[in-house]
This record gives sequence, C-alpha cells and structure tokens, in this order.
Amino acid sequence: MKLRELAERLDCRLEGDGDVEIRRVAGIQTAEAGDVTFLANPKYEKALRTTRASAVILKGDAPAAPCAMLRAKDPYLAFARAVGLFAPVSRPAPGVHMSASVAPDAQIGVDVSLGPFVAVGEGAAIGDRTIVFPNVTIGPGTRIGSDCVIHSNVSIRERVTLGDRVVLQNGVVIGGDGYGFVRRGDGTHEKIPQVATVIIEDDVELGANTTVDRPAVGETRIRQGTKIDNLVMIAHGVSVGRNVLMAAQVGVAGSTEIGDEVVFGGQVGVGGHLTIGRGVVAVGQSGVTNSVAPGAMVSGYPAIDSREWRRASAVFRRLPELKRRIEELEAQVRALTAADEPESDKGTS
Repeated sequence: MKLRELAERLDCRLEGDGDVEIRRVAGIQTAEAGDVTFLANPKYEKALRTTRASAVILKGDAPAAPCAMLRAKDPYLAFARAVGLFAPVSRPAPGVHMSASVAPDAQIGVDVSLGPFVAVGEGAAIGDRTIVFPNVTIGPGTRIGSDCVIHSNVSIRERVTLGDRVVLQNGVVIGGDGYGFVRRGDGTHEKIPQVATVIIEDDVELGANTTVDRPAVGETRIRQGTKIDNLVMIAHGVSVGRNVLMAAQVGVAGSTEIGDEVVFGGQVGVGGHLTIGRGVVAVGQSGVTNSVAPGAMVSGYPAIDSREWRRASAVFRRLPELKRRIEELEAQVRALTAADEPESDKGTS
C-alpha cells in the first residue's frame, strides 16, 4: 500500500514521500524499510531517532522523525487501525460443514459459516455473516446476532442472547449454571436451579476461557462495547455496563452492578451484591469488598483510595525500622520519667 493511501485511510496528515510502499506494521525498535511504526509513549522518543522504518505514526507536536511521518490526533488508535489494514484475511467461506449438526428448526442467516463439528440446538437462530469455528456448541433457543465471530470450543448454553458483532475467543462458556446452593438441615447442600438467561449486547468481546454464568432468576448482562480479557469469571446476576475493560483473571461475584466505563486491572476480585460506580478504576490485584463511588481509583486489599494505598505501601517496608525507633523512644521516655521522679517517690516505689 502506498503511504499516501495509508494516510488517507487513517485520516493522518502526511509529511514526506507519499509514494513509499508500505508492506506491514512493526514496532519502533524492530521496524525495517517498508514498515510503518508508531510513537505514542514519550519514553520511546530516543528510539524514534534511530528507527529504520519507512514511516512513523505520531502526534502533531511530536519531534520530527528521520523518515516520512503520519501526524495523528491519536497515534495509538491510528496504529490499531493500521494493523487491521495489513492483517491477513482468514475468513472461512460461507456454508455449513458436512459434519456440523444443525437442528431442523434452527434459523441460519445469510452467508453464515458453520465449521466442522458445530452443534446448533433446537430453535436457535444465527444472524447474517456470523462465523462459527469448529467444535462450538450452541444451545436450544439461543439467539446470535449478525457479524459475530465465535472461535473454537466455545459453549453457548440454552436461551442465551448475543447481539451483533460479538467476538468470543476460544473456550468461552456463556450460560453455565451460577453457583447457588442452600444448606439443608443435615449440613448437605441443595442446588438452586439456575434457569434464567445471559444477555451479551452488541460489540462485546470475551477473551479465551472466560465464563459468564446464568442466574436462577433475572439475568446476567454485559452491555454494549465491553471488552473482557482471558480467564475472567462473571458470576450469576451480574450487570456489567457499557465500554467496561477487564484484564485477565478478574473475578466478579454474584449480583454486583458495574457501571459504564469501569476499568479492572488483572486479578481484581470484586465481592457480591456491590455497586461499582461509573468510571471506577481498580488497580491490578485489588480486592474490592465494598461498593465504590463513581470516578474513584482504588488499590490494595481491601481496596481503598489509590493515593492512600500508595502512601501506605511506601510505609510497609519501613515498619521494622519504625517499630525499632518507637521502642527506643519509649525507652528514652521511661528513662527521663524515672530521672524526673522525686527522691521520696523513688523510695516508696
């Protein structure tokens, strides 16, 4: 692709030779001739001076590069779109593989691709242009929208609803039973039937081996635009807002409400029946045991205001020294107190 065309498609301002041929996108330190790279973090400005790339995507006010430049309002976003432009196309051909099992009353849209050993249950519906890779199970009564991509070994249980353009990475399980049991009088446990539904709205992506459980009543819902990483657990009855980001190994307990644009770092744990306000950020490995007000940033366990946690964590490693100093001061106070006692008091003690 000519650099001039790339600039137009990324809506960037071109500075340099627009006839340069671009073959791929690469990192700033490994790029070669024919590559386009990007600069979004100032700490890589030194590498910019020595890059061998043919072109670089950067901000409008960034230092000049030794190659052609594409000036962008958001270089990282432009980079992401450039990767998409150069990504190899691997869309399977439309059609139903001969080894797939599709219920007679299932509704299959236009240009749908069903791979080998896909199973589609009774009364299920799959929208136009959706791709289902091998070994996927789609339960009875499930509704899947248009332009979805469902990777291998995904399990979508009965009566689940997926919107349009949903992406499910390998091994996702949607609609598994929520963890609900009642203790009997003899100490054993009786299972609460988990018979409600899960709803995944438009433009949601779920990472590999992520699970979203169904509740006994009501629904579990993940709203539009949310992106969830690998190995995340969303328990029964959870409500996840729009455009939420969750990194790997997050766990959210049952019946918690998560507002729009919340960000959870890796391995964040969230207790049940909580409310997490809009725009909350929980730093990685935080343990959220109480509801969090909108816009807060929390850290630690139990999670507290992130600034307080940083100040406290700076003190932790000095605790042995501080304990020793306190003990020394206490000894000095005792010595001074003893020295100030009247002689008569000392004799009667």
